[in-house]
Amino acid sequence: MKRDLRIVFMGTPDFAVSSLAALLDAGFNVVGVITAPDRPAGRGRKLTFSAVKHYALKQGLPVLQPKNLKSKDLHQELEALEANLQVVVAFRMLPEVVFSMPEYGCFNLHASLLPQYRGAAPINWAVMNGETKTGVTTFFLKKAIDTGNIILQREVPISPAQSAGELHDELMATGAQLVVDTCTAIQNNEANTYAQVTEGIELKKAPKIFREDCEIDWNNSTEHLFNFIRGLSPYPAAWTTVEDGKTFKIFETEKDICTHEFQPGRLFTDNKTFISFATQDGILQCLEIQLEGKRRMNTEDFLRGFAFTLPEDL
Repeated sequence: MKRDLRIVFMGTPDFAVSSLAALLDAGFNVVGVITAPDRPAGRGRKLTFSAVKHYALKQGLPVLQPKNLKSKDLHQELEALEANLQVVVAFRMLPEVVFSMPEYGCFNLHASLLPQYRGAAPINWAVMNGETKTGVTTFFLKKAIDTGNIILQREVPISPAQSAGELHDELMATGAQLVVDTCTAIQNNEANTYAQVTEGIELKKAPKIFREDCEIDWNNSTEHLFNFIRGLSPYPAAWTTVEDGKTFKIFETEKDICTHEFQPGRLFTDNKTFISFATQDGILQCLEIQLEGKRRMNTEDFLRGFAFTLPEDL
């Protein structure tokens, strides 16, 4: 006999919206949504809704925006919703008092094939590390982050030149369907879980990425830097410093592994059609870039309004 699910959905960014929309489209009963508080954004610092709140309000769903997930007020509001399942997609860490509330548990969607790439930035790190496949996982929450018993997984290939942004969109769609499939399994009392196996496996981590982590070290190999740049594209974006200390973000490159005698980081340009940098064992040609304070653009468009001072020996 099918269970009568009453779902509370928790999420904040666009990645989570797809899963919420998929649940509603599949006919599941979402009785409430929890998302981040409104935050000031833009030059005017106007309070802005999260993507999940924006979508939830359009669907007429009750929205809660707690600042403190341990507050008694939130717990009372959750109890009033009488939910028996919690679904978490791209949200912050939950206290045990919250995720232990529903009868059928609380599961999370994670954008990797757990136990690999536990952490805040699994999509970026998989691309940065040159992986050829990743995927999405649903698992029941427990106290230690990203360690709970796995419900379902789905593998997704990573193409050789794919950016983190492109992979994000693919995993977002695949993950939304996995959330529906997981809720269906729980509804039918067919969610057969299994523990994450970590013994004898080299675990790769996916910690949060900060701006300082995104600076390009040209002393690395061409392959490493090619993956590093696409793994940070479009956000938070790899960057380097050029003349006059200007910050220069790079979003897309072409690689040429070759022998040369130039210093890594050496800039090459005709100030018309191309910008390239020497690496440890080759050349990276920049296809999409952004100078600080300017918009993102392709190299030729950028060079129509900016000229580098070329080295004397170029």
